[in-house]
Amino acid sequence: MPLWAATAYAQTDAARANRGHDPFIQISSAIAACPAPLGPFETEQEWLDDSHYRIERGNSCWIEGRCRLPNAYLYDNEIADSVQRRLANLNAAMHWREQSSLWLTLQRRFIYVEGCVAPGFDKKTFLAELAKTADVERVIDNTVTDPHAARLPYRTQAAPGKPVLEPGN
Repeated sequence: MPLWAATAYAQTDAARANRGHDPFIQISSAIAACPAPLGPFETEQEWLDDSHYRIERGNSCWIEGRCRLPNAYLYDNEIADSVQRRLANLNAAMHWREQSSLWLTLQRRFIYVEGCVAPGFDKKTFLAELAKTADVERVIDNTVTDPHAARLPYRTQAAPGKPVLEPGN
């Protein structure tokens, strides 16, 4: 392979990283075949393409007087800690861990819930309880009941370029 071809291949197969250090947490794993979401992992080019928009989204709540911190992304680690405590208490009442394989991505006070839930899972109550967590502005549901669906509402680690259904965001 010529050197230029190897360089071109390396650039198209760019490494993904959690460049914004957004909390990404797997909270359950009862549905074994559930595809793992891509979460906040992106290429350097995706990060650069989104950087202006990310700055704008992060600062807008401060400018509008809706946030106590100067950037909405600064809440995410605190929210991640609070959500895990809330989920522990919620599991005693709902047994949601035994009925799901879920991941949470926290970005600018939003919680993205991605993964699979069993048919009959009380998703409405589960999402409403997550939304009660301090400083959470919105909970976005990107879950499915069929882990083998042809298209999912979220990008996956296995096929990050595969088109998705209209996600909850």
